[in-house]
Amino acid sequence: MPETAIPMLDIAAQHATLAADLRAAVEAVMQHHRYINGPEVGLLESAVSAYCGLEEAVGVSSGTDALLLALMALDIGAGDEVITTPYTFFATAGCIWRAGARPVFVDIEPDTYNIDPARVEAAITKRTKAIMPVHLFGQVADMDPLLALADAHGLEVIEDAAQSIGALHGGRKAGSMGAAGCLSFFPSKNLGAMGDAGMVVTRDAELAERMRVMRAHGAKPKYFHGMVGGNFRLDTIQAAVLLVKLPHLPAWSEQRRHNAVLYDTLFTGLEQVTPPVVRTDNFSIFNQYVIRAERRDELQAHLRQRGIATAIYYPRPLHMQQCFAELRYREGDFPVSEAAAAETLALPIYPELGAEGVGKVASEIRRFYGG
Repeated sequence: MPETAIPMLDIAAQHATLAADLRAAVEAVMQHHRYINGPEVGLLESAVSAYCGLEEAVGVSSGTDALLLALMALDIGAGDEVITTPYTFFATAGCIWRAGARPVFVDIEPDTYNIDPARVEAAITKRTKAIMPVHLFGQVADMDPLLALADAHGLEVIEDAAQSIGALHGGRKAGSMGAAGCLSFFPSKNLGAMGDAGMVVTRDAELAERMRVMRAHGAKPKYFHGMVGGNFRLDTIQAAVLLVKLPHLPAWSEQRRHNAVLYDTLFTGLEQVTPPVVRTDNFSIFNQYVIRAERRDELQAHLRQRGIATAIYYPRPLHMQQCFAELRYREGDFPVSEAAAAETLALPIYPELGAEGVGKVASEIRRFYGG
C-alpha cells in the first residue's frame, strides 16, 4: 500500500497557517487558568450566535451533547416520538434514544440525501413531540414544509446542523429556523476544534438559559439543583481555538465550494458517477462531497491503491443497527437510504486540496471507469 498522497482531510495544512495565533490563544488560557467557563466561552457564544443570525448560543462539550441537551431542555423523553432520518451519523437517533424517546425514521430524498418532507406527515402520531431534520453533508434540508408541518401539529423542530454551519436555505442560516440548532466542532468539520466541542443556537432566551443551567448538572446556584442536567460544558481551550478559526470559516467554506464546482466540471459526461445535487434555494458548505458511484467498493479500492483516501457515509442506515432492533424496522423499509448507503462515496474536498488535488482524484476516477 502506498503512503496516502491525498488524505480525506488535511488538518495539519490548515493549522500550519494559524500556528502562531493558535499557540497564543492557548497560552492566554494557560495564563488566566479559567479552564471551565472561561471568558473565551462567552466570546465564542456571542460570535457564533451572530454568525448564525440568532440571539443566543450555548457552548457544549460536543455536537452529540448539543443534540441531547436540546432534547432534554425541551422536555422530550419517555413516551415521546421524534421523527428523523435513518441516513445520518449515529448521534442523531442515539440522542433521541438516550433522552428516553423513540426515534421514528422517515426515508430521504434521493438527490440531497436529506429527509423527505413529503413522507413526514404520515409518520406523525399522537406521541410525536418533535421533528429532527439533519442538514447532511453541508446542505440544509427542505425546511419550509417541515416547519409548516410542525406548526400545524404543535411540534418542536430541532435542527441537527452538525455538518452545516454557515449553510443557507432561502437566505436563512442552518440552525436558525427551528427551536434549536445543534452544531458540532469536531476536528473534521468546516469549523473544527482541537478536540470535541459543540454548541446549541436559538432565538429563545428562556430556552438558552435553561440549557446553560442544564449543561452544569442543572445547578443554579452551584450545589442547588432545580433540574437534572449533565456535564455538557464547552472547554475553554477549545473555545479559544475556535475564536481563532471562526473569522476564516467563510473563506474555507468558499474554497470547498470552489473545489466542488471543479469536481462537477471534471465529472461531466461520466455516466457512472452522479455528483451531489444542491437545490437552487440552498447554499451548501460542502462539509463532504459525496458522489453516487457504480461499483462503489471497487472504486474505493482503486483509489486507495493510488494513494487517494475516501470515506463511506454511512454504510449501515440507522434502522438496520442492532441497538435499535426493538424498533422493529427491517431491511427494505427505507429503500432510498439503503441505496445511498450502498452506492455513495465521499471524496476529499478540504480547502487546501486545490485544483491539482481535485484534478488527480477526478482523473483516477475516470481512469477506473475507462474514461
